Amino acid sequence: MRQLRDIVWDHKPVVLPPSATVKEACRAMRERRVGSVVVAKEGGRLAGIFTGRDAVCRVLAAGKDPAATELSDVMTTDPATMSPDQSALDALRLMWDGGFRHLPLVKAGQVVGVVSRGDFKGFEHQQHDEERDLWENMR
Repeated sequence: MRQLRDIVWDHKPVVLPPSATVKEACRAMRERRVGSVVVAKEGGRLAGIFTGRDAVCRVLAAGKDPAATELSDVMTTDPATMSPDQSALDALRLMWDGGFRHLPLVKAGQVVGVVSRGDFKGFEHQQHDEERDLWENMR
């Protein structure tokens, strides 16, 4: 079974400070072709996460100006996190149960990566589906 570090070993997350604007975050996501930005305080400590879904729901649909709106005002604060030493299947379970698509990975208080649902392979999705089916049949 893969561990999360096997997925993100060569991916550096996009990290911006809470004072960065939504426009800056969206540009960075476009340039790196990713769906999220890790928002980190000085020293690399996780402050939150900002996703493309946040841009649509919390900024554009709310009529906010992306060039004037800071990430600190629209990010998800205190997101769920995991260690890169945990299993990919555990991350997929957490993301499914929490209803989110991006999960920051933190080690020794520092953000070391981000996984998204698209990072998981077919067998991990298949195993998760089988588990869900089993639990549904037990009810």
